[in-house]
Amino acid sequence: MARINLDHIRHAYGIRPSAPHDYALREVHHEWADGGAYALLGPSGCGKTTLLNIISGLVRPSEGHILFDGKDVTHLSTEERNIAQVFQFPVVYDTMTVYDNLAFPLRNRKVPEDLVATRVKHILEMLELTDRADKKARGLTADQKQKISLGRGLVRSDVNAILFDEPLTVIDPHLKWVLRSQLKQLHRQSNYTMVYVTHDQTEALTFADKVVVMYDGQIVQIGTPAELFEKPKHTFVGYFIGSPGMNVFPVDVEGRKVRIGDATLDVGFAPKIGAGQKAELGIRPEFMDIGRKGMPLSIRKVEDIGRQKIVRAELAGQAVSIVVKEGADIPADPHVTFRDEGINIYADSWRVGREA
Repeated sequence: MARINLDHIRHAYGIRPSAPHDYALREVHHEWADGGAYALLGPSGCGKTTLLNIISGLVRPSEGHILFDGKDVTHLSTEERNIAQVFQFPVVYDTMTVYDNLAFPLRNRKVPEDLVATRVKHILEMLELTDRADKKARGLTADQKQKISLGRGLVRSDVNAILFDEPLTVIDPHLKWVLRSQLKQLHRQSNYTMVYVTHDQTEALTFADKVVVMYDGQIVQIGTPAELFEKPKHTFVGYFIGSPGMNVFPVDVEGRKVRIGDATLDVGFAPKIGAGQKAELGIRPEFMDIGRKGMPLSIRKVEDIGRQKIVRAELAGQAVSIVVKEGADIPADPHVTFRDEGINIYADSWRVGREA
């Protein structure tokens, strides 16, 4: 396994980049721990796969260096970096059996056949492919073939890291949870360094110890699922994590107080907002309470989703979402209050405050 250092990495696919928007991947400078499970989470085009391919060696960065355990591997091939990578769509040898597909990476490295048999048997059992071990891959379904791709990435025990590029895209939905759980269990057992690319927050939050949220070619926050939910460092994190996402309001700041529409709130500290910066207040739907006191609220509709309801409303001229418990009273003349622990203040989309 390896500690991965991303040393001032930037990448542009065009020639002579000069402005930030010329870069598909803006400057990334982070250290990822040996044996950690990380998820790269963000929308399409945010730079996730570019960063993954730079780590694996499929793409050489325009600027900066990649280090594994302190060794510069920037100019080494994927094979020299000792990386296993699983791609979005299955890559298998159709003329080989399932067993031989899984054994191929080991045999290619001259691993003794008894050890090959032990490792392959373990992966077959984990992926529930034992009954298909002697079948040709040609006749398998797309999700079964992707299981083989996953297995080939997992079968080696000597890799520096295993990289997954949206590996569950073609997997049947009811199997995704099972495979995510199995990957998580394997990580706990083996302590592999794993990096998992996805645009699905459920996959990221259930798989990773630390989630790396990317937006517009840069990393905007690295944190545990709880940290991303409770204290989003960027308004995009608040919007992207959670369902529904964080409500964000433009505000005017005066000392410890912020103004939303005609209402004034004391946020308990004096946010540092620079001249010309856009000030915003972010609060998740779970930290808003509907009652008879507070700011007047215009309710548009109520969505009942079982244990709770999502109230779609308008507050200070802006659409908002509010989560309330099933059976909670919603007055005819509704008002809303904000819980102090849920309030976040942002300057030009970045969180400011005592714990920013």
